[in-house]
Amino acid sequence: MNDTLVLLRTRRSVPPAQLSGPGPTPEDVETLLTVAARVPDHGKLAPWRFIVIAGEGAARIGAVIAATYAADHPEADEARLAVERNRLAQAPLVVAVVSRAGPHVKIPEWEQVLSAGAAAMNLCLAANAMGFRTAWLTEWIAYDRRILDALGLSPEERLAGFVHVGRAEQTPPDRPRPELAAVVTRF
Repeated sequence: MNDTLVLLRTRRSVPPAQLSGPGPTPEDVETLLTVAARVPDHGKLAPWRFIVIAGEGAARIGAVIAATYAADHPEADEARLAVERNRLAQAPLVVAVVSRAGPHVKIPEWEQVLSAGAAAMNLCLAANAMGFRTAWLTEWIAYDRRILDALGLSPEERLAGFVHVGRAEQTPPDRPRPELAAVVTRF
C-alpha cells in the first residue's frame, strides 16, 4: 500500500490540548492553504475562505470568546474563563474555514457547502501529510454571532469549522469506525 493510502486509512484527530509546537512555518501555511483550496468547486465560485489564527491573533479572539462566555454565564469562575480564552490558542495554528455558500443561478447552495467541507478535509489531510496532526472542530463558538462578527464573517457566511494544527507526542487510539456493511448499499 502506498504512503498516501496509509495516511488516509490511519489518519486520526488529536484533541487540541494535545497539540503543541513547533507549528507550521509561513511557507508551510501557504502550502496547507494552497492544498485546502484545491477542491471540487462547481462553477469556480470559491465558496469558502480561510481565517488564519495564531499567536497574538489567538489571544485577541480568545479575549472575545471569554468575554462572550462570561456575558452568558455570569457564574463562570476564572478557571472556566481561562478554558474559553485558550480555546483557539492550544494548537500553534488554527484555521477557520468559512463557507460563503449562497444562492446562485446554476450552482446549488448544497454543492457550495460541500466544497467548504472538502476544503477543511483537504487542510486536515495536507497537514497530516506534512507531519502535523489536526482536529477539525466547531463547538459553540462556531455558531455564536458575536464570535462570528469578531472574526469578520458576514451575516451570509457560516463557519464550517476550526482546524487546529500542531504536533503530537502520541497518536490517540483509533475510535470505532462503521462496518462497511452498515453504510454501503450496492445498486
